[in-house]
This record gives sequence, structure tokens and C-alpha cells, in this order.
Amino acid sequence: STQSRSSAASDVYKRQAEMFTAGIPITMMPLDVTHKAMTTAARTAAIRAIGSKTAVAVADMLEFYERFDEEKYGSDGGPLHDPCTIAWMLQPEMFSGRHCNVEIETESDLTMGMTVIDWWQVTDRPHNAFVVGDLDADAFFRLITDRLAKLP
Repeated sequence: STQSRSSAASDVYKRQAEMFTAGIPITMMPLDVTHKAMTTAARTAAIRAIGSKTAVAVADMLEFYERFDEEKYGSDGGPLHDPCTIAWMLQPEMFSGRHCNVEIETESDLTMGMTVIDWWQVTDRPHNAFVVGDLDADAFFRLITDRLAKLP
């Protein structure tokens, strides 16, 4: 039923909200950032140009999935969400951000599950996460291309 799905969703959001009150270091990378890690025809061509089996396979996969993102977002490619996490661990200097208060809405039916980031520090709520706000997309794709060039 709709009510049981709503209740289950509410429980999930409450667990997510608990993470931000746990007092542990959290780095958050919103979709606003990962959507800056856009594959483009030129970037995919550079990966394909490496010529290795791995690079060609990666280029094939990117081109296959890009078409859905291009249609959905009207862009020249698609975002690479998960690789941003790995890039953050390898080269955090290619990202910028700030410490903020982050809350997950758990009460409102209209905004249930919404992530609210106090980016401009307008509340007195304590900072509980480092929120990534930008990335150097060219450096990101250099990292990917350089790493793929080392594989067979």
C-alpha cells in the first residue's frame, strides 16, 4: 500500500538523518558536483584513443550510457557519479567545498527525504559534514585517462 511505502521511506530517511548526528566525519558530494563530471564526445574519444582493450571497453560503455543522459539532460554526455568518490579519495585537491550543517527532512510529506545544506551558514546549527561544492572536471578526466592508460 501507499501508506506502508511511505512509512518505509520515512524510516530510511530517519536513518539517513541519524548519520548526520553521529559525530563522525562525513564528506558529502551532491549531484550538483557529480553532474560537473560530464563525459563529452571529446573526453570519450580521448579514452578510446588510448587503444587498450580496457580503454576501448570503457569508451564503449560510456557511449552506451551517455545516450540516455544526453536525452534526459540535453547534454553532450553523462555524469560519472561513482568515479567522483574514487577521485576524491585519490586526489581530493581537485575538489573544493566547505564545512556545513546538513539535515535530512523527516517530517514533511511534501519534502520528505530532502537534503538541506546550510551552505551560506544562515543558521547557528553546528557543522556536521564537509560538503563538496565543485570539482576540476579537466583534472578529473585527466586522472581517469591517465589511470586507464596504465591498464591492458
